[in-house]
Amino acid sequence: MTVRARSCLVAAVFPLCLASAALAAERTQKPPLHARHWIAITGKPLSAEAGAMMFQKGGNAVDAACAMLGAVTTMWDVLAWGGETQALIYHPGQKKVIGIDALGVAPTGATAAYFRSKGYRFPPEYGPLAAVTPGTPGGLMTMLAEYGTLSLGEVLAPAIQMAQGYPIEAETADSIERSKDAIKKWKYSREVFLPHAGQAREAPEAGEVFAQKDLAATLGKLVEAERQALKQGKSRKEAIYAAYDRFYKGDIARELVRGVQEEGGLITEQDLARWKVKIEEPLSTTYKGITVYKLPIWQQGPVMLQALNILENAALKEMGYNSPRYIHALYQTMNLAYADRDFYYGDPYFPPEEPVRGLLSKEYAKARYAQIDWSKNDPQVKPGDPYPYQGGKNPFADLLAKWTVAPAPEATPSPAATPGEIPGAPHARLRLPPGTPPPATARTEEAFREQFLRGTTSIETADEAGWVVSVTPSGGWIPAVIAGRTGVGLSQRMQSFVTRPEDGPYNVVEPSKRPRVTLTPTLALKEGLPYLAMAVQGGDTQDQNLLQFFLDIVEFGMTPQEAAEAPNINSEQMRSSFGAHEARPGHLLVAVSTPEKVRNALGEMGYALETAERTSGPINGILFDRRHGTMWGASSNYGEDYGIAW
Repeated sequence: MTVRARSCLVAAVFPLCLASAALAAERTQKPPLHARHWIAITGKPLSAEAGAMMFQKGGNAVDAACAMLGAVTTMWDVLAWGGETQALIYHPGQKKVIGIDALGVAPTGATAAYFRSKGYRFPPEYGPLAAVTPGTPGGLMTMLAEYGTLSLGEVLAPAIQMAQGYPIEAETADSIERSKDAIKKWKYSREVFLPHAGQAREAPEAGEVFAQKDLAATLGKLVEAERQALKQGKSRKEAIYAAYDRFYKGDIARELVRGVQEEGGLITEQDLARWKVKIEEPLSTTYKGITVYKLPIWQQGPVMLQALNILENAALKEMGYNSPRYIHALYQTMNLAYADRDFYYGDPYFPPEEPVRGLLSKEYAKARYAQIDWSKNDPQVKPGDPYPYQGGKNPFADLLAKWTVAPAPEATPSPAATPGEIPGAPHARLRLPPGTPPPATARTEEAFREQFLRGTTSIETADEAGWVVSVTPSGGWIPAVIAGRTGVGLSQRMQSFVTRPEDGPYNVVEPSKRPRVTLTPTLALKEGLPYLAMAVQGGDTQDQNLLQFFLDIVEFGMTPQEAAEAPNINSEQMRSSFGAHEARPGHLLVAVSTPEKVRNALGEMGYALETAERTSGPINGILFDRRHGTMWGASSNYGEDYGIAW
């Protein structure tokens, strides 16, 4: 905790705790990054170095982001090659923001009736039935082919070297050890992850060379496909798409399907061949002259856009940074926006059409703002009705009337709601703040928070030519099912679906449908030029932390590094996107440095407070300093995130 943050929190009880130039002059635990030519920030130091290698080769920010994506997936930085990739790219030539949708889909046979027949209220959290089709390989190759400059071979070189063997870091090594009982259930997973089978410690040790021969071979096949296509006279783009086809339609696809079906999964060769990366028009809103971009409504990003629309009606600066009223305003606003997410968000390529125009309407935001009770927390906040704000009628008015904050219990518990079926697994995917004890396997408060915070990583890159990339990849975290001899760890994203309309009518599982995910890269433009790029890991807290990071800079004048380390609050009143989709109305996470007077005031307003030493999550961000023609990089003091700049 910085001296600046502590002093401001002490004063936060009083409305006079306003932003000032002095805030930006205090020290942070990590130094800010300054760049003139390029910048690369992500979840692991080695991955940031992979991005730096691409810049040193003359590549652009897209090349660097793709190399970093390849590295973090090879390092199992709470994701794997069979996971999903979501990205926003600022194209300086077109002067526009472009969305990359590389989220996998539900496989053949993955119907609501199928899962209900097996006793699942929600698809399972782990194992072969939790897998959507792999999206990250396609996302990486599409970004590279369309917007990069280097070859696939150049971009994958760091990942291939790492797959051949790299010194594994303690975080991943210990995660494997904690999850070994689950890993042992899957043939190809245990062969990769447990090199010391039968010993007291079966996982690799920190610093031990961790090799993934099958994955190295798979990545080598992609490079081979590119080289063969180039020899045949294909263009750079065509050659990269030849590698894409080998993964989704060739020998890699066949082995992946064989391996997952051997473990009991549903993915077919047709599922892989039909799936395509989508290049999309992102959604956006404005806040005090700044245009903020998010991907479409198949992910939770529009929650932040809704929250900004609501908060635009409040005098946040006058409330005082992290004062009781400011915290209450954030909490209530997030509850309103997330309630809409839980009910209305889903795959826009499947009917019925989500009410996007109404949800992002400024008039709808004013109506939602008017619902805030400024004296206490409302533990029964419900979704609103955006349809009148786009000239329509709600097709699910009956379900809306019956909606509750937490899912109504069933007479027979779903097997998906029991984490004990994979002992020790919950802790494996969470970057715990220093000093935080590991959660138990029972549904304790710690276990709930772990599920609520299920992680990923983030990638932020920019260059002097004007390219900017924000990526939030995920899926395939440990313990993951590895599909046959591909070395590819499969996603667990099926668990974000529901099987009953009353649990979210737009997000009911169907074959070829995308689950509504938490992954939310962000770009913001000011006067038509890049202003901020930002992303964070942390499941349902992602847009909560990004919202506060944004406001810390825009409203309170913090530098990006200060904002990345500043104490945040988190609500758990929305339905978790994982497991049994629980909610905890009124629960509020605050930093331990929060003054007693502030805590007491919040308690009197009906909040149940929990504390942590660090509460920002591992935010990564870039601010573009137009006055000086430079870039400010930020990487929070929460986890192992790291940046390199030049």
